[in-house]
Amino acid sequence: MLRERGWVSSSEISADQGAWCERAAFLLGPQAADREALAGLLRLVFEYDAARAMASTEAHSVMTRYAARDVIRLLARLVLEGGPCTSERFKEIVTALKEALDLRGREVLHPLRLALVGRAGEGDLDRVILLVDAAVGMGFAVNVKSVRERMIEFCSALD
Repeated sequence: MLRERGWVSSSEISADQGAWCERAAFLLGPQAADREALAGLLRLVFEYDAARAMASTEAHSVMTRYAARDVIRLLARLVLEGGPCTSERFKEIVTALKEALDLRGREVLHPLRLALVGRAGEGDLDRVILLVDAAVGMGFAVNVKSVRERMIEFCSALD
């Protein structure tokens, strides 16, 4: 699938890329109803465009909700202060957002998901976030933008 979409250029997948693919299959496979749905989730790892995401109706809906910009401001600070977005780090970020802003559920998670994957959807997107930093520097055919780079790009796209 990665070769078909141009995300891997060589015919050989390195051991590190293979391990990443196994983790991606483990995290995203159960979330995808079929091969195309899986490809759609993987696309969010390999293709990120904050300006395009912000142009969507979904983004406008999310960003006009109560405290969405507060979530983005604090999320940016947390992402820029921390290291790679591992499972533990992601949990820390979500907990810090909920506690500091006294918000719950979609009030926190939809702006977070919009900023880091370009969509505001459900929990399957959290698994995409966990794959992003692990894919950086793996030698994939495309330059995967780190969570940090995505956050900077997203903040730049805000008007």
